[in-house]
Amino acid sequence: MTDKNKIRKQVKETLSMLSRPLYEDYSYKIARALFADDDWKKAKIIGIYVSRQPEVDTYQIIRKAWEQGKQVVIPRCSPTDKRLSFRTLTEFSQLESVYYGLLEPIEELTAEINAEMIDLIIVPGLGYTRSGYRLGFGGGYYDRFLANYSGKTLSLAFNQQIISHLPIEDHDIPVSKIITNGEVIITKC
Repeated sequence: MTDKNKIRKQVKETLSMLSRPLYEDYSYKIARALFADDDWKKAKIIGIYVSRQPEVDTYQIIRKAWEQGKQVVIPRCSPTDKRLSFRTLTEFSQLESVYYGLLEPIEELTAEINAEMIDLIIVPGLGYTRSGYRLGFGGGYYDRFLANYSGKTLSLAFNQQIISHLPIEDHDIPVSKIITNGEVIITKC
């Protein structure tokens, strides 16, 4: 098992210990900190994934973005060319379950948006270093996408997802900010 896979396993085990009340409380605190953040306030178009446990709950964040008149765009993976695209989402009924139970936009009901138009992308991950490097789920979709993206990036994480060390590879791209239930970490990137 590679170092990254060992860390993935450890983080998943740690997160599985979170009780439902703590999960809800921490997700709420993270969302509140995000809504107070300047990058969120300034963004008109926000790229965000649809969460599934043990990820920080993004449903409440998507709802708040809609309430605030922001355009929400959700990632869709293309397994054939390993490409990530973002499509507009105006209601949750525009989602479908794909591989591994991920929810993605239904192509016939949503429109793809050009990456340069996205003001802020909330990047998923399992673990993060304080310098902004992230341990993804292993597909590499976000690293490939972020290599050509120049807008703002941040991640949402429970305190338990902040790790001291992560094997960094040449293609790994750090996020500029991590919002946890205890602090906002501004990275050096």
